[in-house]
Amino acid sequence: MKIVSWNINSVRLRIEQVVKFLEEQQPDALCLQELKCPDEYFPHDAFEAAGYVHRHNHGMKSYNGVAIVSRLPFAETDIKHFCGKEDRRHCMVTFENGVELHNFYIPAGGDEPDPAINEKFAHKLSFIDEMTNWWSERRAANPDRKAVLVGDFNIAPSENDVWSHKQLLKVVSHTPVEVEILEKFRQSGDFIDAVRDVVPEPEKLFSWWSYRARDWRKSNKGRRLDHVWMTPNMAGTVRTASVYDIARDWEKPSDHAPVVVEFNL
Repeated sequence: MKIVSWNINSVRLRIEQVVKFLEEQQPDALCLQELKCPDEYFPHDAFEAAGYVHRHNHGMKSYNGVAIVSRLPFAETDIKHFCGKEDRRHCMVTFENGVELHNFYIPAGGDEPDPAINEKFAHKLSFIDEMTNWWSERRAANPDRKAVLVGDFNIAPSENDVWSHKQLLKVVSHTPVEVEILEKFRQSGDFIDAVRDVVPEPEKLFSWWSYRARDWRKSNKGRRLDHVWMTPNMAGTVRTASVYDIARDWEKPSDHAPVVVEFNL
């Protein structure tokens, strides 16, 4: 089962790139974040023509939005709102084999890593706190649940997930408080980082490169903000994992590249 996570930064603007990727990589399920697209304008026809006839989209105008498109049928679909906001940051499906797939778009957090003066950063921390409590309750209710959690987490947790640990310690996405709160969430499910399971540290690995770089590949000042995690009862199922950074070279690309993980399921 091949699962991909990709912050597409406008699904309608880049639908041709998405279809190209689907044709080249043939994933079973593609999870998209930052759709920037209301549900009524989601490009269903393009996905249908590409063979992705099962879709669960949860979008809004101009901002956020998540979707799961799949060649495999869904037994169940759902969404979860956090922090009292209906800002389209989560959707999930359950496949017929019982595996859940959760797609998250965690808030970026603004520029200043201080919740006392930055409401966006406070929202980010609260969002992950609620995720942690929510998953703890779900795990208690069903300890044998098999799940894959993917998305743009907007945090690069390890010093090998950023181009410069020292220079980014005070930059939102790699601050100690963010790394700590994301680790608490990881511990709530004893999640395994599926990518690092087969691409272990200290190898540097990135999934996002700023548009500001004139030559992003040459400077390679990236961060690994996009993740694929799995519950511990799925240990040993990862066959391959990679970042499809070729997509970052396409014309007018997203600043994120797809993260591709293939499971033996």
